[in-house]
Amino acid sequence: MLMPVNETIKIENLSIGYPGKKGPHVVANNITATLGNGEFTCLIGANGAGKSTLLRTLSAFQSPLSGKIYLSEKEIYHYSRSDLASLISVVLTDRCEVNGMTVYELVSMGRTPYTDFWGKLSKDDITVVEQSLELVGITYLSKRRLETLSDGERQKAMIAKALAQETSVILLDEPTAFLDFPSKVEVMQLLRRLSKETDKSILLSTHDLELALQIADKIWLMERTKRLVSGTPEDLSLNGNLSHFFQRKGISFDEKTGLFGVNNTIVGNIRLIGEGERLNMVRKALLRNGISTEETGDSKCVINVTDSDFCLSKDGIIINHSNTIEALLSAVNSQLL
Repeated sequence: MLMPVNETIKIENLSIGYPGKKGPHVVANNITATLGNGEFTCLIGANGAGKSTLLRTLSAFQSPLSGKIYLSEKEIYHYSRSDLASLISVVLTDRCEVNGMTVYELVSMGRTPYTDFWGKLSKDDITVVEQSLELVGITYLSKRRLETLSDGERQKAMIAKALAQETSVILLDEPTAFLDFPSKVEVMQLLRRLSKETDKSILLSTHDLELALQIADKIWLMERTKRLVSGTPEDLSLNGNLSHFFQRKGISFDEKTGLFGVNNTIVGNIRLIGEGERLNMVRKALLRNGISTEETGDSKCVINVTDSDFCLSKDGIIINHSNTIEALLSAVNSQLL
């Protein structure tokens, strides 16, 4: 069931960048967007578009050039540092290289805004730490030292630390940068689930575009024109923003599926007969090798895909039976090249 969304962060006409001797260096400008509670938002854009700069500005690590940022309806720079620590938590892209510390001790550091001078955990603090470990699913790792963890496990520990901070907003800068693909998917799905279960606003920057388009509730797209557009992946697909973003040589964006693909130079054509997964895999392999396919037509070469093999014929004469797609590609290349 969809729940009402309230704004946690509101950005108005924001300009971000750095001061310079000859004037400010503008990375992006006229940014207007919102983050809602319970929303999982992915920030995407080309290298150098300003994703990290925007995250640093939103977390008050650096000042904006102009414009306003509201956090819970109050300008962010009217909060003290200690107040911000209880409202925004940040997970940076850098690997956590603290050795000798256990996962439990790391997650406990998320309670720093609430503990006394000595950092002693109260019963309530301990409860929050244990709940954070449980939410991320790493209670079994609590006694493990950080240097013994995989990259994926370390990232989960950092996410648990951010949860323990009990903020309404979590910002993450490239949290999947060092992970293998299954771990990337796991972390992205984890963050989306946490946004729903904890009603937090979670914003992360990522280069994993296809995952972002499949998992995120909203996309913040930083364009090369130094502006930001936001919306659901589907809305950005329908209004052409994603097509424009992917409009580069060798890349195509399928507006029907909302996903992108790689275009290869076509060097030949072949007729394909059959059905099911085996047919789809043959078509995929042929397109990767620059050979377009059709189910009807007058192509001299025809591939008949059956449950047992791949039959290649030319001008009505069978010239090859293959049991693997690798062998079939070899036979096709010998006929088309």
